[in-house]
Parts: sequence; C-alpha cells; structure tokens
Amino acid sequence: MRKLGIIGGMSWVSTAMYYDRINRIVQKRAAPMASAPLLIESLDFAQLYALREERDWQRAAIVLTESARRLEGAGAEALIIGANSMHRLYDDVAAAVNIPILHIAEYVGMAIKRAGHTNAALIGTRNVMTESFYRKRLVAHGIDLLPPEMAFVEMLDKIIYDELMVGKVTREAQRQMKTIITNMAQDGARAIVLACTELDLVVDVDANVLPVFDSTRIHCEAAANWILDQEGVH
Repeated sequence: MRKLGIIGGMSWVSTAMYYDRINRIVQKRAAPMASAPLLIESLDFAQLYALREERDWQRAAIVLTESARRLEGAGAEALIIGANSMHRLYDDVAAAVNIPILHIAEYVGMAIKRAGHTNAALIGTRNVMTESFYRKRLVAHGIDLLPPEMAFVEMLDKIIYDELMVGKVTREAQRQMKTIITNMAQDGARAIVLACTELDLVVDVDANVLPVFDSTRIHCEAAANWILDQEGVH
C-alpha cells in the first residue's frame, strides 16, 4: 500500500471522518487486519476559520504549504486536503511539493459524470458556492450548476461554522437542509453536491428528493483507491 498524507484540521470533525472512512474502505478491500498507511497533520482550525480578506487567504496558503512540505518530508507519496473550501489554495499547495494532490472537486465531477448527470446544485461554504475555483472544476466535466441563492449561502454558513465544525448536530439544521434541497429541486437541479466535508452529518445522503453526491465520501473513496493502487476502481 502507498502512504498518503492528509492536511486536516479544517475542523477536527472532518479530519476524524476522513481517518475513519479511508480505513474502513481499506480494511474491507485489503484484509480484516489491514489499516491505511496515513500521515495526518491536524492544523489549528482557529487559524483558518471563515476567511474573507485576501490577506487572510495568503496567510492560510502559508499554513497549508508548510504542512504539505512537512508531510512530504515525512514520507507521504501523495496528499489530500481535507476541506472543500481550502481547495481555493490548491495551486499554491501543489506548487510547493513534488507529489500529487488528489483534488476533491475533480473526483466529485467524475462521480457526477459517471452517474450520467449534467445538472447539479452546489451546497457548501460561501466561497465554495460563490467563487469559481470549485465550480469551474465541475463545469469542466460537463456539469451545469445552478447559480448560488444568497439566502441559502447565509443559512449554510451559520450551520457549517456555528454548529457542524464544532461537532454540533441539530434537528433544526436537518430541517433547514431538507428545505434547501427541496427548493433547489424546484429550481431545476437534478443532483446535489455536498461540497462541505461535515454536511452529511445533517443530510441523509441515501434518502433524498434528489441524488446527493457527498464530497467527503467521494474523496475518501479516491484516497483509498490511491492507497491500494486501484485508481480505476469505483
């Protein structure tokens, strides 16, 4: 098996989910006693919280690139960034190391295309929903995306930052997510992308009005495929 590095800490909740899911897939495919060879650097999320200004992102880029270099130096043969929003800094991080980084949106785009969908709505943090760095990766796979509804952007930021990222799950958030997804279906979406690693805590991915593509599940599957050198396996 190949050794994978995880840049985590964009909430410890997300990092724990990555560790758990990747290991479960590897154990299922490799052997009952197998576990994934992972190097994890869990960063202090307080340094990376709700970034808005460009100087904040520049500071975050330094934090992530230094982490990537440490993981490469420790023997990681590839990396993943355990947060959708931090892929805004993907190019900076990729330029800082000599090993591949498995881009979450690329694998999400491939999964949607493989399922035969060409139209979807994106749900995540403000920068994922409104900026181009994530959307353009999906569009490149032939997927039309609904424009972001700003009322939902505000609601989602509150659920994600005030609740999910500190490990809090409420019935109210679950109801709000159902309302958002129902509205997106009425607006013409034919699939939903959960582009925040914690959102499946309040969305039933397998029982919804639309097909739901959970970026965390997809990214973990891609990571396990890479570790097991089974990248053609889906």
